[in-house]
Amino acid sequence: MSEFVRVMAAADLPFGKVAEVRVGQQAVALVNVEGIVHALGNACAHQGGPLGRGYLDGHTLLCPLHAFAFDVRTGECLDTPDTRVPRYEAKIEDGQILVRIPRP
Repeated sequence: MSEFVRVMAAADLPFGKVAEVRVGQQAVALVNVEGIVHALGNACAHQGGPLGRGYLDGHTLLCPLHAFAFDVRTGECLDTPDTRVPRYEAKIEDGQILVRIPRP
């Protein structure tokens, strides 16, 4: 899937909030940091916890299971810097959040 897909209304993801959505078969964690939407793979690199149910602290997304921390701008795990989760393109257009998952 290489086209942008509408996943939710932008109004449903206010500043500082996190959400879980699906883009086709892919689970995605969405975060809104000061009006910029970031899209990450939803599975924590530690033990697969649902990042879309995590907690946001600035640009840091904390896994709800064990508080592993990820930089939403890069997907890098701040606890083990050689580990990361995938990042996907996201944008807001006409009041909707759109995400693009690259084809494998």
